Amino acid sequence: MANMADFKSTQKEEATDARAEDVNAGGSHSVHSDVQPEPTVSATSQLAAMLDNHGAIDSSLEDKPVELASERADASIDWSVVIPAALLIIAVVAWGLGAPTSFSDFSTGAFNWVINSVGWAFILFGTIFVAFVLFIAFSKFGDIRLGGINEEPEFRTISWVAMMFAAGMGIGLMFYGASEPLSFYTDGIPGQGTHNVGASMATAMFHWTLHPWAVYAIVGLAIAYSTFRIGRPQLISQAFTPLIGKKAANGAVGKIIDILSIFATVFGTACSLGLGALQIRSGLEASGFVQNPGMGLIAGIVAVLTLAFVLSALSGVGKGIQYLSNANMVLAALLAIFVFVFGPTITQLNLIPGAIGTYLSQFFAMAGRTAESADGAAAEWISGWTIFYWAWWISWSPFVGMFLARISRGRSIREFCLGVMLIPSGLSTVWFAIFGGTAITLEQDGKSIVGSGNPEEQLFNLLHTMPGGAIAGVIAVILLGTFFITSADSASTVMGSMSQQGQSTAAPWLSAVWGVLAALVGLTLLVAGGDDALNAVQNVTIVAATPFLLIVILLMFAIYRDLSNDVIYLDHREQQRFQRQLAIERRLHREHEARQARREQRRHVLPHKK
Repeated sequence: MANMADFKSTQKEEATDARAEDVNAGGSHSVHSDVQPEPTVSATSQLAAMLDNHGAIDSSLEDKPVELASERADASIDWSVVIPAALLIIAVVAWGLGAPTSFSDFSTGAFNWVINSVGWAFILFGTIFVAFVLFIAFSKFGDIRLGGINEEPEFRTISWVAMMFAAGMGIGLMFYGASEPLSFYTDGIPGQGTHNVGASMATAMFHWTLHPWAVYAIVGLAIAYSTFRIGRPQLISQAFTPLIGKKAANGAVGKIIDILSIFATVFGTACSLGLGALQIRSGLEASGFVQNPGMGLIAGIVAVLTLAFVLSALSGVGKGIQYLSNANMVLAALLAIFVFVFGPTITQLNLIPGAIGTYLSQFFAMAGRTAESADGAAAEWISGWTIFYWAWWISWSPFVGMFLARISRGRSIREFCLGVMLIPSGLSTVWFAIFGGTAITLEQDGKSIVGSGNPEEQLFNLLHTMPGGAIAGVIAVILLGTFFITSADSASTVMGSMSQQGQSTAAPWLSAVWGVLAALVGLTLLVAGGDDALNAVQNVTIVAATPFLLIVILLMFAIYRDLSNDVIYLDHREQQRFQRQLAIERRLHREHEARQARREQRRHVLPHKK
């Protein structure tokens, strides 16, 4: 026993000296740490040393606030990003307006190449993105906050949900909420046939729930962690720092990433604005405000709403977008309640669990559907639906991701990932059950809303089958307008930030310029597409989003490497190592005590035997 006491005393003295040296060196609590303590001394001795130096250790573990580069007031405009991105976009606008036939032929050829050569990558990585976000959410990384260790969320949860839902896909749900499930029901799905209600609803959910929001979550998480946890500028290129190094992130490689981010954002936004303008025109015609509208009305709609979102952008993310997003949620809720009450209510309620069940049971079948499915018959269908959607979400991801990052400061990574993935997915499921379920029921009852076959008019055809449908149609037009403004407002503000070295509040005129360019691109796609404007918008969106697919893939590796160096995660691993080592030492101590007891027992027994 004396030997054991001497051994422990010696270890304690050595550990105390080692720990004292560390404390005197100034072990401040930093966000990132590449130094992990080596188990050179026993856990017992470390514990004793920590108790001896309790006061010094406590003072060294204060959580110091992170200095945010995004909040600098002196950030200048990065013309090396602005000029190439602007020239590229202006060239596309000039080409589309000056030579629409040539532009259309090129976009169609590029679209076909992407589908035939890269379509598999969109399908494969779409599901990998979902798995990655769930892994991060349920891992030990989930406890890390997007900001200081004890920082509280900046926005209330209801406003947080409203803003991310409105910015994420408001216009798209208005456009496709009734038409998409109805199209799947009447025209069929590869391998499922026609008039399959469960498969129709599940496929719509597949396109609008986990997969798109996983893409947004990856980009948003990378930017939020890099900006609010580490303190880097609020840029996608800066999120690549752990992967490519600070020099490359600040150099040419980083500039290319930011230029591609702006380019993809402009075309993703243009797609949404184009869909919104088409549907607003149909709504005005259905409500009797205009007769036989043409492209002139589209131009007028885009001009008026562009002016509105430029004025909104000047008020900043904390006011303009927040107020508009809350208004969107109220109007959307009123419209959904109207259709729920006056539509086939029981059918809609039955569709929610039924659609979720079918979605879960067919998830991997839908995730694995490629151009070769159904003996090659799925190629055209999948290019017009699934691949278009995956490309659309990816093209939106720079601005939606950055916008999600800006409104999610102070939330934990687990809360961010699960909130971004599940809350909008649940709202989208209810939306499709109400509008898609009503459209399918009307089709079954012989009251089809297909009309001339244009999806932009089907929402208004549905509303006009109900009492007070004309008033509801006017509300839908107003809602489309506010969604248009919110989406463009969010995008222009984010593009302004990307152009000004990641400053959270960019110059208002710079944001306005990007917003106007996005609106012009949307108008260009509609003009160049002519009678087939919708397909033209879809084709160009897929082509523009393809380079950014690689960026989202690489962001997963950057996120993992960044989080692996976070001090909270390293503390967790050190705690596990320490507890494991302490348990081993306790076991060895018990074994030593047992051996000592047996020796003592033998000493007492042997003399009696003699």
